[in-house]
Amino acid sequence: MFKSIFSFFAALLVAAAAQAQGGYKIKPGDTLSIEVLEDENLSRSALVLPDGSINFPLAGGVAAAGRTVEQVRNELTDALTPNFAAQPRVFVSVNALAEPVARRSVVRPSRAVYVMGEISAPGKLEATRNTTLLQALAQAGGLTRFAAEKRIQLRRGNKIYLYNYRTNGGSGISGSTVLAPGDVIVVPQRRLFE
Repeated sequence: MFKSIFSFFAALLVAAAAQAQGGYKIKPGDTLSIEVLEDENLSRSALVLPDGSINFPLAGGVAAAGRTVEQVRNELTDALTPNFAAQPRVFVSVNALAEPVARRSVVRPSRAVYVMGEISAPGKLEATRNTTLLQALAQAGGLTRFAAEKRIQLRRGNKIYLYNYRTNGGSGISGSTVLAPGDVIVVPQRRLFE
């Protein structure tokens, strides 16, 4: 009897959490937990970037900000379906909410940079004044085995700089390039013969 009552309340709690997330509109800075049952290697956390998008293997960039969890799940499912024999089962949930913005009078300029893609610990990093590109990659746990080491991107405003980890060089940048607040480092997934 006690077991069935406990099971009922546990199911009720899970249903309430799912319903609460159902109407929530995702914001930049939120962290989403994405699970693909057919391929556990695809399951990961994804940070919603300042432009409102997330990057996901085999799906590319997906708009997330201003949308519900269900809408993001549907778009990811549609984008991943051509890569599977049957439609994959994708689960999306909000893992962490964006930090609330404090009043301007007490906010210090953020030195935050963002690292995403094939990196061990993607997300927001608080950089010091002289943090370099290589230091940020190391702080984020390093590249995964699926990383495209020759096509790492440093996105600064509207400009995209390419960086080759193997040669420590790129289009106007190197591993010792000092990062600026708001920089986004994107480590894409390696292609088949790359």
